[in-house]
Amino acid sequence: MTSTVHVAVAIIVNTHNEVLLALRQAHQHQGGFWEFPGGKVEANESVYDALVREIEEEIGIIISSAQDFLALSHDYEDKSVLLDIWRVTEYSGKPQGQEGQQLRWCAINDLAEDEFPAANVAIIRKLKSECTTK
Repeated sequence: MTSTVHVAVAIIVNTHNEVLLALRQAHQHQGGFWEFPGGKVEANESVYDALVREIEEEIGIIISSAQDFLALSHDYEDKSVLLDIWRVTEYSGKPQGQEGQQLRWCAINDLAEDEFPAANVAIIRKLKSECTTK
């Protein structure tokens, strides 16, 4: 039986309609793929609190406002993930990889599904559909 990892994920969009991405390090699960920043929800921690904590730890910004965007689960061969995805609407600071990871801004329409872990495909599709309907 595989374990389920609960993850809080941030969708951070700048004024140019680009989304912030982080490159997973080679030693990590799904290493070498781009991802939307986030991290594990700890026991007795709300998803929003985990989001704020993880984003500050990973990319050095302080979230002041975020809205529910999507929740999904995905089964890999070795584990299952439950992703709670939030669209960050306000933050302070400049994003920088605090754990040595590479960051980049990417236009939403340029997001390539094959550059991301399989669990992220639904996020990309929703972002693109919202981008084209505006």
